Amino acid sequence: MRTYLYSKLRDYLRLYVRPGDRVAEISAKKIAEPLEFPEQELLVLQSPSREMREARLDFGALAEFRPDYVLLNGNLHYEADVQGFLETLRLALLPSTRVVIMFYSTLWKPWLRLATALGARVKTPEENWLANEDMRNLLLLANYELVRQESKLLVPAYIPLISYLANRFLAPLPGFRLFNLVNIAVVRPLGLAKSEGDKPPSVSVIIPARNEAGNIEAAILRTPRMGPDDEIIFIEGHSTDNTWETICELKEKYQATHNIQIDRQEGAGKGDAVRKGFSMATKEILMILDADLTMPPEELPRFYDALTTRKGEFINGSRLVYPMEKQAMRFFNLLGNKFFAVMFSFVLGQRFKDTLCGTKVLTRENYLKLAAHRAYFGEFDPFGDFDLIFGAARMALRIVEVPIHYRERTYGATNIERWKHGLILVRMLRFAAARIKFL
Repeated sequence: MRTYLYSKLRDYLRLYVRPGDRVAEISAKKIAEPLEFPEQELLVLQSPSREMREARLDFGALAEFRPDYVLLNGNLHYEADVQGFLETLRLALLPSTRVVIMFYSTLWKPWLRLATALGARVKTPEENWLANEDMRNLLLLANYELVRQESKLLVPAYIPLISYLANRFLAPLPGFRLFNLVNIAVVRPLGLAKSEGDKPPSVSVIIPARNEAGNIEAAILRTPRMGPDDEIIFIEGHSTDNTWETICELKEKYQATHNIQIDRQEGAGKGDAVRKGFSMATKEILMILDADLTMPPEELPRFYDALTTRKGEFINGSRLVYPMEKQAMRFFNLLGNKFFAVMFSFVLGQRFKDTLCGTKVLTRENYLKLAAHRAYFGEFDPFGDFDLIFGAARMALRIVEVPIHYRERTYGATNIERWKHGLILVRMLRFAAARIKFL
């Protein structure tokens, strides 16, 4: 049972812990063996047992290590003061550090004790059995935010075929999740002080533009200044009108007042244009603004504020809160948006009301980490939205949605092919489910 359990825990944690990450693993003294991730830089610490009351975990070594992830491998079951432990741990973390907490369901308490009595499990002195509500309350008190929570492992022992089918396909489903053994909570520390000398970050606004000549000047003039040294990056995408010529003319016209960078994409699709724009970006924050201006550029500061005040780390626009103008979104497009929002929320473990809004914002630092591991999900996203959403979910970034006022186009026609692109979204949903939810 123990060998199979640890094998499955490693499989689940590899969703978050990627090659090259700095991982600190804290396990219970003489109770749990380290999970060990050979592709990562690893620091292994053991919590003192309850009997070793004068011993202390080496939080100084942890702070010096500067981990990307801290894994708490069941040790909260043995801590005499869980809140105190979490509070002290928090002071040794970076704001970007993610803490992955593994703890067992209270429903399994009698069965695990029976397995111990029968000799199928090593005897362990668990004393804290934390329900999900207990964990959420302790995290709140210790100043952490729960980013994502999953339950795993319906059948914790290896039974040929049955274990595979139950743990991969049944365990993630509503109704079955209640009976899973392992809870995995991913949290981020809150309230950590900024470094001295921090200055307001600047923004790179990436604007993919295909057949949008009539919107280019308005995009320049209506995009507000947010940081001290913002830039606008236009990526032209094989237009059949004079979009490229317009971009070149306006770059020269506004060079005295605006930092404008331009280029043409070699590939096809918005996703390719976004990736090219991000590769050119030099500022701390990256924003996407659709050149059709159906998302008013004047609302971009709301995204900036949500990110810089650390309310979220991946800021997504939502067109489905405020009333939209009559022709802004067709009926079947609206239904499709709602369907995919529900399905992607289930798969990704964080709420999405509108996955298809083109405005998405994150730091350049987080984007570079995301892009380095893009191959995990493949590179077939023609939109650029899901490439970012999937990566943000895997990194356990805190995702926050900002409601926007969605407007009608005033120039040109949409580049979206409703049914063709809908089938691509179904394919992407299936792929993401296999890589994130049904492990």
